[in-house]
Order: sequence, then structure tokens, then C-alpha cells
Amino acid sequence: MTLRCLLVDFNSYFASVEQQLCPELRGRPVGVVPMLADTTCCIAASYEAKAFGVKTGTQVAEARRLCPGIVFVVARHAEYVQIHHRAVAVVDTIAPVEQVLSIDEMACSLPMGWTSRERATQLALRLKAALREALGECLRVSVGIAPNVFLAKQASNLQKPDGLVVIDAGDLPGPLLRMQLTDLTGINVRMLARLQAQGIHSVEQLWRARREQLRVVWGGMAGEAFYDRLHGLASGVQAANPRRSLGHSHVLPPEMRSAEGALAVLDRLTQKAAMRLRREHLLAGAMTVMLKLTRRHGERLRPERGARFAPTADTRALLHTLRELWPGMVPAGWAPMKVAMLLHDLRQPGQTSASLFEGDVPGSDAEQAALWSAVDALNVRYGRHTIYCGSGHQGREEAPMRIAFNHIPDLETEG
Repeated sequence: MTLRCLLVDFNSYFASVEQQLCPELRGRPVGVVPMLADTTCCIAASYEAKAFGVKTGTQVAEARRLCPGIVFVVARHAEYVQIHHRAVAVVDTIAPVEQVLSIDEMACSLPMGWTSRERATQLALRLKAALREALGECLRVSVGIAPNVFLAKQASNLQKPDGLVVIDAGDLPGPLLRMQLTDLTGINVRMLARLQAQGIHSVEQLWRARREQLRVVWGGMAGEAFYDRLHGLASGVQAANPRRSLGHSHVLPPEMRSAEGALAVLDRLTQKAAMRLRREHLLAGAMTVMLKLTRRHGERLRPERGARFAPTADTRALLHTLRELWPGMVPAGWAPMKVAMLLHDLRQPGQTSASLFEGDVPGSDAEQAALWSAVDALNVRYGRHTIYCGSGHQGREEAPMRIAFNHIPDLETEG
């Protein structure tokens, strides 16, 4: 098991960016929030705030109680994306970036000749110094080095902030035994319950479990794959899985918490998603619409509807599907609080058959593709609202750019 992977994990990324951009925030507890309201929650917290128990998901009111001196700042996602791209460029000059895992994580392959513990450590120190010089002192990173991405990620979690941990073949399982099962990437609450049902209650017991036993827990080959990653048998940086879905969600502001407002925001989300499809050269063959509704006495309802259709990236076709799914999704007396739409069954254009009638009638697939290519180009050049379908007019200012765990927004199409 040779050291093959170096993983860079930025510490409290959003909050650290804010402290770097605003010197008056340095050394102070900071909570990054989507909006300035007591009912929202922190999407990031600085290490100074974490020392008081504030973390991602802590409500603003609770964060104030835990840390009276906390400063709240509204998230600036465009800034986080720009600095992310600068960071990737810096890292790539030292170790080739093979996989961007999220806005604040990237995995690199160790170059030939740099796979010993000593030389890999030297490379990591060079990388940390280069990032500090290029991005600033507040943007600290923890680096994990191991035979594969999974173990490198666990290594990066063992020492924060500003850590550097190497896990080599001879070290296992020692460093991992300090962790809880849910600290391991890929083990959530549901998987924890399945492990416990098999008598596995600690990382040490997980390490000793047989490959066949983990296959039972995971319900298939995924269990064997986890065994190999945990034991360092799956080596290097794994190829990224092809995208399977694409979508957006939005918590509705008070003025949009009606059936009409919710539909307008979903229209806006669908138009954004369609542009992303075209940007990524994908077609969607299915759509799912999901709502979170509430009414008096705290009752909640989560209706969900879906439809399949001929693969497309045409905005008007997707909006037509949305309108077909919508009737009756918000029953009388219920208020929509959150909306979401998901496009799935994604494929490349070459993986689907073209229409038999393409080119024979007005509005053919080729003509529609040319139309939307022109619309996208104008919106990139002059701004996102230069041309859009009028059905989304009411919601055009809603659903600003957001960074999801596995999606880094394209500033040109989602800014």
C-alpha cells in the first residue's frame, strides 16, 4: 500500500473567507447565514464560534445564546466560488488535482517520486505555504495523505485546524481508532443502525469485520468496496461517478408562501436547471417536484410528484412538465415553505435517439437547441435576466446562487 493520495480540506471555509476579506472579523466568532433573521441557521461557523458550541445548522437565536459576541454575516457565494477556483489552480501547480470533492475539498495524486512519507510530507508543507501566500493567512487547510481518498479524508479530519496527518500501511488501524463510526465518511445515522444490528459498535469492530459481513450490512458490493477503502486496498484517486441528477431547492420568503408564489419560484428553478443541463451537455428524462407545506398547529406535509419524458434540455418542454405536475400540489389551507425540483435520468445527447421528424417541421430539436444556445449566450454576456420565459417573472429574483455539498456553481450561468 503505497501513499498515493493527498487530500486538501479547507478549515471552516466560508467563515475563513469572510475573515480573510474583512480584517475586522479576524479573531472573532463569526457565523455565516443565508439571511439576517433569527429563524434561519448558520451554514458555517469560524473556529472562534465553534469553541462556544456553534456549528453548521445551529439556529441564529441559539448561536447568540451560546456565543453572545458572535458576528453574523450574510453568505457571499460568488466570493467563495472565485476563491475556490484560485485555490484549485494553486494546488494544481504542486500536485495534480484529480478530483474536486466539494467547494472546500480536493484530492490530488502524489507525483512519482513523492510517495514516501518524508517526501509526501515535504510536498504538503510546500502546498500549505503556497496557499497561505496566494490566498491569505486566514485560509488554513488540513492535509491528509494516505493510499486512497477515503483514508486521506479521515487523515485530514484527525487534526484541525491547519493539520497534516499521514496514514501509511503500517499505521492502520491505529489512527482510525480515535474516531466514532459516524466520523467515517459514508456512515450516516441509518448506516450506523445497520452496523449496530450486526454487532458493530466501534471503529475497531468495523476494522475487524469480514468483507462478507460488510456486504450484508451495505446490501451488496458497496460493502466490499467500503472494506477495501477502509483497509487501504482500493488505491489512489477513484474516478468520479457520472452525474445522476441535477436540481435546485429554495426556502420561500414570507411573501412567496402561496401556491402562486411557490409555482413562480419552481419556474425559476426549472429555468436555472435547464441552463445547467445545456452547459454540461446533458439531457434529462425525468423530473421530480417536492414541496414542504405547513398549516396551523404545526402540521407538515411533503407532497412529491414526478414524470418521465423524452430526454431533453429544452426549457419550455421542462416548464410544460412542471405545469402538468403542479395542479393540486398545494391543498387549500396549506402554506408552502420550501420548494425543490430535481432532473434525473441524465444522459449525454449521443446516448439517446434523435427524433424521427427532426428537420422536417418547424421547432425541431436542432432548431430548439440553436434557440436555447443563443438565449444562454445572451444571458451569460448581459446578465441572467436578459432573456427568460415570462412564466417565471414573479420569481425571477428568488433562488440566488447557492453552493451545495457536491455542486460548485458556475458563476456565468448561476450567478
